[in-house]
Amino acid sequence: MDSTPSPSPPPSSSSAFELVSHALGRYIPQGGTSAADAPRESAPRERVQEDPADGRQEQILGALNLDRELRITRCNLDAPVFAGLDARAGKPFVDLLPPGDVPTVTRRLRQVVESGEAHVARIQRLRRGDGSELVVSMSILPAASPEEDLTVSVIAMARRLHLYAAETAIGTSLDIGETAQSLAESLLAWGDVAAVDLDFAVWTGEGVTGKAQGRIHLRRAALVPDRVWPEGYLTPGDDLPGDASRLLAQAVLRDDAPQTIVIPDRQAVERVFGNPRVVRALVPSGRSAGVACIPLVLDGVPPVVLGVAEVWRRADYPFRDSELFDLQELVARTAHHVDLARQHQREHTQVLALQRRLLPRTGGDTIDIASIYQPATPDSAGVGGDWVNSFPLPDGRTALVVGDVVGHGLGAAATMGQLSMEARALLSAGLAPDQVLEHLDETVTMLDDAESGLAAGYSALGSTCCIALYDPVGHHVTLSSAGHLPPILVSPDGRAGPLSLRPHPGLGAEFALREPFDVYTIGVPPGSVLALYTDGLVEDPALSIDEGIDRLADRVSRVHPWDALQQTARDVVSALAPAPQRDDVTLLLARMIGYRKGDTATWRLPARSDAPARAREHVAALLRQWDARDDTRERVMLLVSELVTNAVRFATGPITVRLIRAGHGLLCEVGDTGNGRPRLRRGDLLDNGGRGLGIVHRLTTRWGVRWTDTGKVVWAEIAR
Repeated sequence: MDSTPSPSPPPSSSSAFELVSHALGRYIPQGGTSAADAPRESAPRERVQEDPADGRQEQILGALNLDRELRITRCNLDAPVFAGLDARAGKPFVDLLPPGDVPTVTRRLRQVVESGEAHVARIQRLRRGDGSELVVSMSILPAASPEEDLTVSVIAMARRLHLYAAETAIGTSLDIGETAQSLAESLLAWGDVAAVDLDFAVWTGEGVTGKAQGRIHLRRAALVPDRVWPEGYLTPGDDLPGDASRLLAQAVLRDDAPQTIVIPDRQAVERVFGNPRVVRALVPSGRSAGVACIPLVLDGVPPVVLGVAEVWRRADYPFRDSELFDLQELVARTAHHVDLARQHQREHTQVLALQRRLLPRTGGDTIDIASIYQPATPDSAGVGGDWVNSFPLPDGRTALVVGDVVGHGLGAAATMGQLSMEARALLSAGLAPDQVLEHLDETVTMLDDAESGLAAGYSALGSTCCIALYDPVGHHVTLSSAGHLPPILVSPDGRAGPLSLRPHPGLGAEFALREPFDVYTIGVPPGSVLALYTDGLVEDPALSIDEGIDRLADRVSRVHPWDALQQTARDVVSALAPAPQRDDVTLLLARMIGYRKGDTATWRLPARSDAPARAREHVAALLRQWDARDDTRERVMLLVSELVTNAVRFATGPITVRLIRAGHGLLCEVGDTGNGRPRLRRGDLLDNGGRGLGIVHRLTTRWGVRWTDTGKVVWAEIAR
């Protein structure tokens, strides 16, 4: 086949094989001997390209054409580096592979034939006739039409060029496993098997400086090539035996200085490791018995070993000094990327722990709650700012909160934590949802300030939040939204749809764009299900956001009243979460139960002097009906009398008295039209007033105030 330096341009209808073949002249060195000119029956020859100082080394391209039975029909492997590869027409392509690689490569070839999608640039070994192996970058190119054949292009890399390519490929991900895998694939160019073992502290993101090196605990992070390994051999995810970790740590840290060590043959390996179980765990096969162990070292005083890279090769191909220099250079540069991945893992773990901490634990007697938080892929910029929370309020209601903070990482996590805790504190203090959002809006604006912000260069402007308060007595939800996607309500008869909310620009909007936060009150009969979520669940590149919300509504509408809500939430996320997942996915499902009718009673009284007496009469009759104990009845009667008396004295308009039997306590509420906040204070010995709240404080387990559109409600709880 023509391999002149300046080939003529191929016709536009050329096959992939012809296109690759025409490009060969640009990569074959001038004066090189082609495989066609060399005698086929030559004696076994040494490996080519062993000397990195050889000025004729180039990145060499070759091509093979395969039929649909994966037999070679044509080949262009004329460059000297491919000498010794028996690629005759009619021979199965898998005969060029090491036996252990045949299943994996065959599967990849079949996938390209069936799918028509190329498989590009995977590190692969080819076996020469003398038993030596050549590491290449192999791409599988599909045929342009079903009648045409498959093309396999191979690039044999010179050591220095391979070193450069490896350095540019490693560190493109902040995932520890992917970084280690990239290193192992690059190391395969120097041997038959490559493994990377990392200190367990690297996996967990813990600090590794100052550790006692003799106590290093190694876990296998990567192993190539992909094949079936003998029983007992360590594969990714396995922990190295303690004595193996200790031996490797001591070997590469002699005289407190990290060093590369070479064990040349099987006898030396067995002598160094001693224990047959350790040998079985570390030595890949009988042929690959020589190993170079290169430490991944983090510069410092003293230096810290993050792990060990191991390159195994046949004992009859010993490592040369030039190769060891290349290996040390590559591994040394990779150590920095491993440490960056460790730091990212620590940040990821911290943020994820905060996310998990905010998830609702359980519901209660009046509401059933299930939540799912599914972070984006580990190689993203970090866990996002999605958060969801649910907690009971002291007055018997339940708060449901979901938010989406702009950005990822620690800045978003810090803002998320602050907004979540602030929302919980304000709601527990009795503020309405719109009032809480007003405070959160001010907080986001403050955090965006360059001087007082949480993180330099981070802005939370445009974050969203939705707050819903469930009243189990009135069977309604009061909610307010700051730019968040609308909740979905499923009625007991199965009808579902998003709530119609007026759009809002979100938290921290510019002053000119700010709008008041609307408040909506929606009836939710027992059996209703409310779904709160973030955009990661409904955003899909193939669908509009409205279509995504409709899909969620349809899925949630299938929730049966008897279905376990947590499993339902998992099923919904599994069915709707986009793949690949680009953003965090958050879902909160709340099934409304409410109080039974016989567990609550409400009376409306005029604000007159006889109101306390009338309230005591109503409460006494109800407590007899509930079979309350005498001491409980006396405390409740005194409590109601004090609260109603204060309402008559300091407020105007009608007074509402409500008694709720909840769990192991009784909840008493007295509402009026006043806007003053009752405060507990110390009274002087001769004071006649101000003792009512002191009595309330001593009678109850807790008490507080919440604000309404018409005034306030003072609530108090008494243990039964």
